[in-house]
Amino acid sequence: MQRVIVDPESKSLAERFALVKAANRRRGRFPEGCVTVVESEEAALAGRDESRKLHPAVVYGPSSSSEGQRLFYLVKWL
Repeated sequence: MQRVIVDPESKSLAERFALVKAANRRRGRFPEGCVTVVESEEAALAGRDESRKLHPAVVYGPSSSSEGQRLFYLVKWL
């Protein structure tokens, strides 16, 4: 897993609990459309659904890519 550089002074970027729709869990970044931010770790864990490929995680973002997409970076899988 890639290491995420966190900017503690950022007003828009933050670590968040989320459900990530991913066919495999080897990727380190995900487009905004694949990420659903949730309120807590418990909510992320409760939303796990292997049949729909929804995996609980801690993500950092969203940030803008050079291609104009908004991305979330994986901090860790829960």
